[in-house]
This record gives sequence, C-alpha cells and structure tokens, in this order.
Amino acid sequence: MKSVTEFPQFKLEQGLKTKNELSAAGKTNEEISASIGETFKYEGDKLKHFMAAMDVATANAENLARVLVVSLNEGENAPHKAVKVEEHYYVPEFKTAPKAVVVKEAGKPGESRDGRGKGGGGKGRSENKGPKPSPWGISPEEKAAKKAASLKAQKEAKAAAQS
Repeated sequence: MKSVTEFPQFKLEQGLKTKNELSAAGKTNEEISASIGETFKYEGDKLKHFMAAMDVATANAENLARVLVVSLNEGENAPHKAVKVEEHYYVPEFKTAPKAVVVKEAGKPGESRDGRGKGGGGKGRSENKGPKPSPWGISPEEKAAKKAASLKAQKEAKAAAQS
C-alpha cells in the first residue's frame, strides 16, 4: 500500500462547511470545486482527492481522525471501510478513546500503592524485623538464648499439662 496524501479531520470539516455554504447559495458543483480549490489552495489531483475525501468524511463523521488516500499494489486487499474512487482508495482513520486507568488506594494497611502487599525490603524481609542478621548464621550467644527460651517454653507446657 502506497500513501498518496492525507487530510486531517479539521481540514475536512472546514471543507464541508464551505461546501454546504456554497451549495446553499445555489452554486454548481464546478463552482463549488473551484471555490474550495481557491480557499484551501488545492489544484489538480490534490483538489480531486480532497473533494472525494470530504464525501468519505461525511459518511464516517463520528470519531474521524483523518482520511488517507492510498493506492494498492497488486495482490493487496483494500482496508476495512475503504472507498474506491477511480484508482485510489480513501481510508478513514478513527480516534480511539484512551482506556480508563484504575488506581488503587494506598491507605489500606499492609498494602503498597501498586497493590502488591507490604513493600520496602526485597528478599521477603518485613519492615519490622530489625537489622539484617549475619550472613554466616546466628552467633553462639544468640543460639544459647534461643535454646534457653525453647526449654523454658517446654517446661511451662509440661507444668500446665500436669495441673
């Protein structure tokens, strides 16, 4: 597909407005074409393409962004909604509305702004664990304190079970 020219939506709207005013004044098609050529400074093929693009714009007015004028190579299929005038195709392109973005609130406890739970640490560390322990394991003092705490808990559990 080879692009010949294109006409933006605002230029087509101006052309349609001018065309409607001239036809309401009783002008013929040749006079309308000549007047539009003078107004927009188009002549020859460009004027012919503009007049045909205005007809395509009238048929596809809603959400129109521009009208492309293209010629197809051998074996190519015409795009959807393309209109063939003589040897060229007039393809209307439409504006697409942006999709709504859903934003989660960061005010919920235990959730960051992006909604992935608690943040700020990496490698599974929680914010309230304190400083990072030694990479070589716990020290002998920490090991003894941990063992004493578990023995104390076992004795309390036995005492509670006997009474």
